[in-house]
Amino acid sequence: MLVFRVLLSAMLGLLSLLAAPAFAQKKVAVAAASTARPVWLDQQIRESAVLRQHNVGVCLTDVATGEVVYEMNSDRYFTPASTMKLFSLYAGLHMLPDSLPSLHYVLRQDSLLFWGTGDPTLLHGDVPSSRALTFLQNRPEKLFYAAVPCAPAYGPGWTWDDYNYYFQPERGAFPVYGHTVRFYAKAGQPLPRVYPRFFRPLMAVAPIGYPNMADDHVRRETLENRFCVFPSSKNWVDETPFRTSTSLLLQLLQDTLRRPILPAALRLRPQDSVRTLRGLAVDSLYRRMLRVSDNFLAEQLLLMCASSLSNDSLSSQRVIRAMQANYLRTLPDKPQWVDGSGLSRLNLVTPRTLVALLLKLHQEVPEPRLFDWLAAGGRQGTLRRVYRDPQGPWLWGKTGTLTNNHNLVGYLRTKSGRLLAFSFMNNNHIAETSTIRKEMERVLTQVRERM
Repeated sequence: MLVFRVLLSAMLGLLSLLAAPAFAQKKVAVAAASTARPVWLDQQIRESAVLRQHNVGVCLTDVATGEVVYEMNSDRYFTPASTMKLFSLYAGLHMLPDSLPSLHYVLRQDSLLFWGTGDPTLLHGDVPSSRALTFLQNRPEKLFYAAVPCAPAYGPGWTWDDYNYYFQPERGAFPVYGHTVRFYAKAGQPLPRVYPRFFRPLMAVAPIGYPNMADDHVRRETLENRFCVFPSSKNWVDETPFRTSTSLLLQLLQDTLRRPILPAALRLRPQDSVRTLRGLAVDSLYRRMLRVSDNFLAEQLLLMCASSLSNDSLSSQRVIRAMQANYLRTLPDKPQWVDGSGLSRLNLVTPRTLVALLLKLHQEVPEPRLFDWLAAGGRQGTLRRVYRDPQGPWLWGKTGTLTNNHNLVGYLRTKSGRLLAFSFMNNNHIAETSTIRKEMERVLTQVRERM
């Protein structure tokens, strides 16, 4: 009996030794399958002559399952440019109601004291709202405007010599006219038509020899509201930011409302009841901000979020801190988030964090509403000339471009019906942006065809 037990034990041990390699191979196979990545896509990117010489980060995730189907450098930080507007959108979704706060005010006998919430739509050329204008025109009380502490006119890390261009207006608590002057020129006329007309006396034909290295139509003096117009034989339209100040705001408001407005300090009393005038539906602002990548609207969106945290100050940094502490703690990598628009090169985000934000948005916003806000391939916004298909859009996204950086994040519907959230980031390239864009379209079209 003892001999039998010894033989049986030896046989079982031998069988376990023989089975071990097969079991180990099975575990390795399972592990390899779980980390598999499409080899063809790896080759498309790694062997691309266009993408080879700069930093590339890619992340593709199945929206339905949350499974990462491909990634390259997805845990590395990149300069995101205007894809940061998706963070501003997410802040608006959590801090603003369905309509924008146009202004705060209190009533004191025969006086109305009002101050700004950051709402950018008053007399704006693209997303105009007349609600605040009508309100102030029709009030019987005397009007007093209070300036409140606000984020600086320019964000941290913005390029100083872009002050002259439409995409970098100054931020402010109570914007009017989008903080820009619009010029409408006709061939043969010495000076263009100006909106608002208030700035017409501040415009003049550029003197001979006035520097114009960028071939601008209009050049504003760096620190003052004087505009030089360069002669042209063609019709043109241009938009140039103006320098903001409380005194200029009061002049513009009085010129528009045709009634006096006096400056006042904001000192709230215990008996004051602070009221908020509501304005434009938030979707109108989100749609414009995301489709055409409007920097000014994105910056002002953060300031409006700040107005929901405090009645008497507007701090975009406070909003950023609140969002990171309360709503963005589960992101894979903490973003370095410094402004609302992505104009700053101090912003840093990883591709997988942008995809995680896209998944959050898709979970919290009905898909038709979300896709309507975004640029759509072949249809609208910054993607209207690319990713075309006569059958309809298959890619919806947000572009982000600074010199030597071009990124695209969004949603891609494959021909098999799969919806993917993706980020495709290109930093430090010296090729033309159009070349990078075409190569990205080639790669993402392959993703659509083969996944």
